Amino acid sequence: QVQLVESGGGLVQFGGSLRLSCAASGGIFRINTMGWYRQAPGKQRELVAVITSGSRTNYADSVKGRFTIFGDVVKNAAHLQMNSLKPEDTAVYYCSAGWGSLGDFWGQGTQVTVSS
Repeated sequence: QVQLVESGGGLVQFGGSLRLSCAASGGIFRINTMGWYRQAPGKQRELVAVITSGSRTNYADSVKGRFTIFGDVVKNAAHLQMNSLKPEDTAVYYCSAGWGSLGDFWGQGTQVTVSS
């Protein structure tokens, strides 16, 4: 069974930066896509960023130009560099992975809080 372990969340001031990391283990041949979703209180979970084994990336419009996803999906590691953070970025961020798309496997979530 694939396990995703996240790290790097925390509290940061408006305009600050954080980096999230996600590492996969177990059954890793079943992954060629990694990324993050986030969920703020009272809101639906939304896709933030995706990276494929071919290094193609995709971002939510709300984070384009501020967030960068990078890593080596073949080696089952992905990172999310978050710059110019805003209070509206406050959420629980979930690493997700799968074959062809996200959603097959999920991490436990890590809290990101941006103070104004």
